[in-house]
Amino acid sequence: MKLPIFKRDTIKIITDRLLENRKFIQVINGPRQVGKTTAIQQVLEDLGKEYTYAASDLPAPPAIEWISEQWELARIKLEGTNEVILVLDEVQKISNWAVEVKRLWDEDSRFGKNIKVVILGSSALLLQKGLSESLAGRFEIIQMSHWGWEECKNCFNWSFDEYIYFGGYPGAASLIHDEKRWAAYIRDSLIETAISKDILLLNRVEKPALLRQLFVLACEYGGQILSYQKLLGQLSDAGNTTTLAHYQKLFEAAFLMCGLPKWTGSVVHRRKSSPKWMPLNTALMTALGNLDFQSWRKRPDLWGRLIEVAVGAHLINEGSQYAAEIYYWREGNYEVDFVIKKGNKLVGIEVKSGNQRPVLDGLKKFAKKYPSAKTIVVGNTGVEIEEFLKIPLLKWIN
Repeated sequence: MKLPIFKRDTIKIITDRLLENRKFIQVINGPRQVGKTTAIQQVLEDLGKEYTYAASDLPAPPAIEWISEQWELARIKLEGTNEVILVLDEVQKISNWAVEVKRLWDEDSRFGKNIKVVILGSSALLLQKGLSESLAGRFEIIQMSHWGWEECKNCFNWSFDEYIYFGGYPGAASLIHDEKRWAAYIRDSLIETAISKDILLLNRVEKPALLRQLFVLACEYGGQILSYQKLLGQLSDAGNTTTLAHYQKLFEAAFLMCGLPKWTGSVVHRRKSSPKWMPLNTALMTALGNLDFQSWRKRPDLWGRLIEVAVGAHLINEGSQYAAEIYYWREGNYEVDFVIKKGNKLVGIEVKSGNQRPVLDGLKKFAKKYPSAKTIVVGNTGVEIEEFLKIPLLKWIN
């Protein structure tokens, strides 16, 4: 299956960098099941160069010697050609992986061995830790995100409503005509795998049951502002707000969930704010919601929240690629759904999915407080929702 236009852009970036002289380790980072492995395999096929591909995504992470073994296979192949590409998939799961990669990379650099290294990963926290501590100055990151509306439309011929409900995991696209099977795939092969392999296996989590409860509850309250204290009142396992904040960061590192902070002029106040829980793919909400497509579609309140989460996920996924920060804004009874900040530029966004005349008091209040900010209404009389989800984030902040 050929990847649609935006993933083709990623493929072009990977291809161009691998055609350059050996400079940096290329790190392709992003959620599970969005096409990282497919993308690199397509690049390797198109380039037609010698390569070694190995994945450490095993039930238990292999020993550190696994890295040197794969590296040695690439060195052997190098004897018959002038360059080899070495792809290490999910290598961050190996303890002290970055130290070993640094040792081997520097060794090849000293002896002029032309092995170009690509690392694929689905845990931002573990990858970033290794990159910053051991591989500083030796890597570039290529970010891959969840699939967007235009990608799913072009690749799967989905309607807009299908994208809003099914969320855009490409591996599950063939299952949407059997909703129970589709939901089971999302829960078992994506959510549970990400939690068990990308979080619990690789991080210290003292209360795994609490972490799972929090994820389900955060999806249930997707698109809503809810304090840790209120969440504690709905969780059966004992915990504290510090624990919940830590678990939120783990969800973010696994590209599952984002807790948007409130925009204020103070960094301290932003850190203390109650998060707006934002699943990074609407499939995470609907697969856990125990309602079929028609039931969600017939409920304006539920469908409106899905629309808002789809817009928020679009902004967050785009923001990660363009170094833009995403917030929400609230002051008293006034609220703005999303705020984009890049440099000294601010954009306030209000999402209105219903047919009634929109009430924009929050956006007006925001514009009065931040007169230099741009304001956008998505839906109703503003930018059409379908159109907004096709437009790159950079257009709104330029």
